[in-house]
Parts: sequence; C-alpha cells; structure tokens
Amino acid sequence: MILIGAIPVVMALLIAIPMLTKPEIPITAADSNDVISIEYSKQHLKKVQFGITDTIGATKTELLSIQNDGKVRYSVTIDGKPEPDIDSALEKATMKKLKALIKETGFMQIPKNSFTVKNDVAEYDKFGIKITFNGLTSSIQWPEQNATSEFIPPLITHVKDELDGIISEIIE
Repeated sequence: MILIGAIPVVMALLIAIPMLTKPEIPITAADSNDVISIEYSKQHLKKVQFGITDTIGATKTELLSIQNDGKVRYSVTIDGKPEPDIDSALEKATMKKLKALIKETGFMQIPKNSFTVKNDVAEYDKFGIKITFNGLTSSIQWPEQNATSEFIPPLITHVKDELDGIISEIIE
C-alpha cells in the first residue's frame, strides 16, 4: 500500500525538480529561421510647470535597436543633446536567448494596454518595446511601476530587464 502511494510522489518529484533547478526559458525554442528586430526605448520624464499648464519633457532618452543578425545600436540623448551612437554586436547565444524569450513566453500576445500615470507623479521613467517577430509587430509602452496604479505584467518587466542588461554590457 505504501509503495503504491509513493509512486505519484516520485513522479511529481521527477517533474518538479527540473523545473525548479532550471527556471530559464529553453533556448532550444528558438528556430534558426525566426526573424526578429527589437526597438527598446527608455525615457526619464519630468513634469515642468508653466503657470497653469504642465508639460512633460524627457531629460534623458535611451534607444536600443537590435537587428536579426545581432547588430546593435545604442543612442542616448541627454537634455536634448545627442551623445555619439554606440554600435555593437550580440553573441549568437544572446540572440538565441532573446528569440526564445519572445517566442516561448507569448510576449507577442500581450494585450496592448494603455498604462496611465498617476497625477501626482512629477518624475518617472517610461519604457517602450517594439518587437517584430516573423513579420508580426507588437508595441508596448508603460511607465515604471511606481508611477502607475495599474499592474505591469512580470513578462514585460522580464524582457525590459534583459534589454537593460544588454545596454549595461554595451556601455562597459
């Protein structure tokens, strides 16, 4: 009787252990025929008051463009003054990981919600991702979580973190 009861426990462990020890998205999901281009923008916005009207302006804008062949261009504009662009290239493993992340997680099917910014927020970061994957395009823009009362899906944040990591590698 104990042996029969132990069989489902052993099977559950055999399924759960690989999931717990390797939570990353499998890069085997990426197909060599997949075509992707990514445009990621990050703006640091600040509310400026002109008498009775308010306007929002970007104090810093960062743009990251990734092509299917791994070519990367990073642009920064600070207070309206563009810095020189940085051209780089991603390793094939990194490109494979990005493709798998977009393909396997269902990122392209995320609803194109509009995230509103709280009225009392004077300074915040706003992000945007435009991904073209195998001819389908998806664009999402959102403010940082502290600037909105709406829920930002963790998948969006995960992709943002991956792209921020690429920016960090390029800058160094």
